[in-house]
Amino acid sequence: MTCERLRLESRTMLAQTHTTLKPLRIGDIVIDSPLTLAPMAGHSNYALRSLCRELGGCGLVCTELISSNIVKNSRQRALQRFDWRARERPVAAQLFGVEPGIVAEAARVVVDHGADIVDINMGCWVPKIAKKGGGAALLRDVKAATAVVEAVVKAVDVPVTVKVRSGFEDGLVTATPFAVAAEAVGAQAVAVHARFAGQGHGGAADWDVIAAVKEAVREMPIIGNGDVHSGADARRMLDMTGCDAVMVGRAALGRPWLFRQIAAYLATGLNLPEPARAERARIARRHAQLTLETTHLPEHVAVRELRGQISKYQLDAPGSAKVRNRLVRIDSYAELESILLEVSNESDDEL
Repeated sequence: MTCERLRLESRTMLAQTHTTLKPLRIGDIVIDSPLTLAPMAGHSNYALRSLCRELGGCGLVCTELISSNIVKNSRQRALQRFDWRARERPVAAQLFGVEPGIVAEAARVVVDHGADIVDINMGCWVPKIAKKGGGAALLRDVKAATAVVEAVVKAVDVPVTVKVRSGFEDGLVTATPFAVAAEAVGAQAVAVHARFAGQGHGGAADWDVIAAVKEAVREMPIIGNGDVHSGADARRMLDMTGCDAVMVGRAALGRPWLFRQIAAYLATGLNLPEPARAERARIARRHAQLTLETTHLPEHVAVRELRGQISKYQLDAPGSAKVRNRLVRIDSYAELESILLEVSNESDDEL
């Protein structure tokens, strides 16, 4: 099956899906599919966002997190992450920072560069972010976190959303009081990753937190996140929590067709098969081509990022790691192209 055939089938499936899935509304923006791509550092570039949209089922996409301080102090470095295009709209740009005024100024900049939504990161648990008080660490003080949201809401004329964890300290849920406070100062949506900061990506997500946040807010849509790997998972999350949309992150890495599969399941109850290995290689090749066509990063930097991104496509035959071992050592786009062409030209009999 070619990429074009996948896209054609996706459009047909989406036409059916739109009759059964309620669109997501964030402020004045209506998003046809309530399935969203999570912002992920080192992954959520234009190529991944575009592929998820092309292959079907994915509604809102978001950039990887961008430092508000870098936007303020080094505009050229910041512009390397300003990779969104008109064809993927609506698109959210995610910012992280601690000082309300600095985050607000960064928000003005990304909106001036065409972002449709400003998303504030209060979910990153990585120590280099949290130690400076950013990301999930903001949830230690609901009042201070709300002040950041309020400053951004006042600074821009597009919807402001927030991505949060259940809380910063294990067992202390602050997502609920924060969401209530954020809605009161004008936030238009909150995405809840139902793990505490200290969990990282470990342990099971507690969807009861998502349900509690949804019950606590008045009208603001709540987006559920955590442990959604399939259409059945998404169905359970929607039913158990009452959330308005489902956000998928790590499960979509190397599987940009996952949103299409989830949308199909939600619409019909059917589980679409995984693409064959040769087709996965062709999609991975498009991922690489889109990256090189649109990135503002130097090629050698983009290729280093592609090592981790493309290796997730599971391009090896069962029981082998030969292709992956080659992918994680590539030094040039030409080398990557050669590997992907080799796999994509294999016949289905060889898969």
